[in-house]
Amino acid sequence: MSKKYEDIAEELRRRIDQGIYQEGQMLPQQIALAEEFDVSRMTLKKAMDILAMEGLLFRKRGVGTFVHKSTLWNTSSYKATEYRGLTVQLPDKKVESEIISFDIQFPSEELQKILLLDSNEAVYHIIRLRIVDKKPYILEDTYYVVDIVKNLTEEIIYESIYEYIRSDLELKVGGAYRKISADTPSDVDIKHLDASENTPVLEVEQVVYLANGTPFEYSKSRSRFDMRSYTITDIIPH
Repeated sequence: MSKKYEDIAEELRRRIDQGIYQEGQMLPQQIALAEEFDVSRMTLKKAMDILAMEGLLFRKRGVGTFVHKSTLWNTSSYKATEYRGLTVQLPDKKVESEIISFDIQFPSEELQKILLLDSNEAVYHIIRLRIVDKKPYILEDTYYVVDIVKNLTEEIIYESIYEYIRSDLELKVGGAYRKISADTPSDVDIKHLDASENTPVLEVEQVVYLANGTPFEYSKSRSRFDMRSYTITDIIPH
């Protein structure tokens, strides 16, 4: 479950993205925003600190907080540390799924090492195409541990697997290890991502863990280079 200040930061991002808070505009005073979100000023400050570090906001001492006029952040960029799923990342978009394959199998030796499984512990294997606003967006090749992500069905896969994990199974996700790289398109990419033989592909390989450190997902997600990008906030200690 996300923290309150993370939810507030996400809502402020949405307002900036949609032009509710425009470039160069001063945000409402912190007292007013704290009252709107029904949180303390400390919680609100944490949310605004996140956006300031991302380059979305800047502060003028004695005046207020403003939307930055020039920022690397844009609607096709996502935090490299974000793993809560497309429906969270794109709340104002129509996100659909096309199931290419869905079965249960026993893990390979490599997958056993990654997910800390024995050879007789089953995994779901799902290949699905994520479609955003009717356009092919990401091709996901994912394995979930059956004993953790229980009773997974096609109905759930068509919607949001992470919403099912959080809300129905009440599992707390602790974090993820993620590797991002570029690749040439495979035949599957060309078929499903509207790519040509010369279209670069961005691949995100990840292992996701529960709060207790148990890995439950291994996936490779591939998209055309021009469909999305990732950002990292690097805070330099002083």
